This record gives sequence, structure tokens and C-alpha cells, in this order.
Amino acid sequence: MKVAIIMGSTSDLSKVEPAVGILKDYGVEVNVRCLSAHRAHEGLSSFIEECNNNGTEAIITAAGMAAALPGVVASQTVLPVIGVPLSGAVLDGMDALMSIVQMPSGIPVATVAINGSKNAAYLALQIMANQHPEIKKRMLKDRKDMEVAAMKANAEVMEKYQ
Repeated sequence: MKVAIIMGSTSDLSKVEPAVGILKDYGVEVNVRCLSAHRAHEGLSSFIEECNNNGTEAIITAAGMAAALPGVVASQTVLPVIGVPLSGAVLDGMDALMSIVQMPSGIPVATVAINGSKNAAYLALQIMANQHPEIKKRMLKDRKDMEVAAMKANAEVMEKYQ
């Protein structure tokens, strides 16, 4: 069980670390790289080729501003690519979000919320759950735990205001 995470800059690391933690908690091997689509294109292509041949099951990409990284990755693989738009200084991530969701037909990138690396990890896990029953079982348990916690919070609110 293997997922790759690629960010465009080391300044993005704090925004992708939550995804790394979630995946590792599920027992997934995570290969993390910092490879800009603009400044390290040969290294990026080499790593994508490695992912295409080493059992990687999904690739999470995180990028801000022009956010070319997810599309460049998707153009070089048929593995599921999940794009995480990152907030920047001027447009607060809307630029990256629009760049990632507007991929041309035939080169899709699944896109999560701005700075949504946690959901990127959960989406990768859902994709992998189709082939790995242990992931599916754990995800179902975790969802049930979330429901129990939500219902407990609801009961506390009801008790407080009734």
C-alpha cells in the first residue's frame, strides 16, 4: 500500500503533513517529494515514472498560485491524482483551486478544498479501500466513531438547551 505526495515548494510542507500522518496511521507507505513543475520538471517526471512502476496507488499533489503541479502529474500517469490547492498571499488559494479544477477532458485531477490535505488522504484511502479490505474495515469503523461523537455532541446540546 503506497501513496506519493508531491508538493511544489518546501513552504508547503506544513500543509501536507496532516495527510502524511493520516496515511501512515492507516499503515500506508508514503513517499513525499518537493518537486516543482516549473523548476524541477525532469526530477518530477522521473519520480512520476517511478510511481507508475513501483506499486503506488494514488498521488496527492499540493500546489498554490498557478498550481500547475497536479495537471503536470496527471498528464504523465493514469494513477488517480488528487490535487490540494494551497492558499497564497494574494488570492488566498482561489487561484490554485480554479487552476486545479479546470483540467482538460481526459486528464482529470480530483480536487479537495483549499488546504484540504486531510481529505486528500481520506480520498486516497477510499480509492485504496477497493483493493485493501483492511483499509475499508478501518475506514468504516472510523466513520462509525465519528457518528457516535457527533450524536454525543448533539445530545449535549439538546440537554443544555431543553
